[in-house]
Amino acid sequence: MTGEGCAPVKRRGGKLVVCPTPLGNLGDMTRRAIEALDAADVVCAEDTRVTGKLLSAFGLEKRLERLDEALVGQRSGVLAKRVLAGEVIAYCSDAGMPGVSDPGLRLVRAVRQAGGTVEVLPGPTAVSTAYVASGCANARFYFGGFFPRKDAERRALLEGLRTLDAALVFYESPNRLVSALAVMAETFPLREASVCRELTKLHEEVVTLPLSELRDRFAERERAGALRGEIVVVIDGPSEAEAACDQEKAADAARVRARELKAEGMRGKDVAKALAQQFGIPRNVAYDIALEA
Repeated sequence: MTGEGCAPVKRRGGKLVVCPTPLGNLGDMTRRAIEALDAADVVCAEDTRVTGKLLSAFGLEKRLERLDEALVGQRSGVLAKRVLAGEVIAYCSDAGMPGVSDPGLRLVRAVRQAGGTVEVLPGPTAVSTAYVASGCANARFYFGGFFPRKDAERRALLEGLRTLDAALVFYESPNRLVSALAVMAETFPLREASVCRELTKLHEEVVTLPLSELRDRFAERERAGALRGEIVVVIDGPSEAEAACDQEKAADAARVRARELKAEGMRGKDVAKALAQQFGIPRNVAYDIALEA
């Protein structure tokens, strides 16, 4: 029993169980996840209709409570208290690993901050599945969640990630795929990328091409009205060709700036130092450009 103003006392047995579900193929549901759902007192779901069908497919009858993006903020604290009171609560997203670009992460944080137990089960996730399926050359990847909707935000994000030595992985809607690929092709004209669609499902598709060709391919399909399904885009990391192109652009800009600085009366040595700092070019290259000016 707690006094007024005291924190709830954690009872034995209560916990939040994060249960991953198949991306599409029911054969990917783990036995451990099925057992956890069966043992839970209640199942919280991003969409109770989707999770209800999943439970029915495995012969499970459980009480379902909706916990989507609109509800998680107001209900996470209450659910955390229920865990502390001894309730076993399972959480499922619509597909894949809960907490990855869905409301589950906020629920996990609320339970942990309250001192409750959180058990996360391993299982399917579109991020790693798409990264491996793409066959990209880079041994590291960055996951950016859902790609921004506005072009200005898209460009700013990609420019900020330009020098990151990793593949870039994003979720995207089929309705925005072509416009997203257009911005990606504009920012990274020398990179390849993969569109991974309907992973693990009957019509699974992985298309890998240079970004400009990928944009044109899916623009044609969009015009034909044949673009549907869950999509992950994987952009390969920086290549030697891209690095050489970026260095040449920096050198061209440095030449223009060098002439301006020389016209202002700056000494060659100081010009070279300024160019190296401003454009990130090697000192010997900056010195040669300063001499040219």
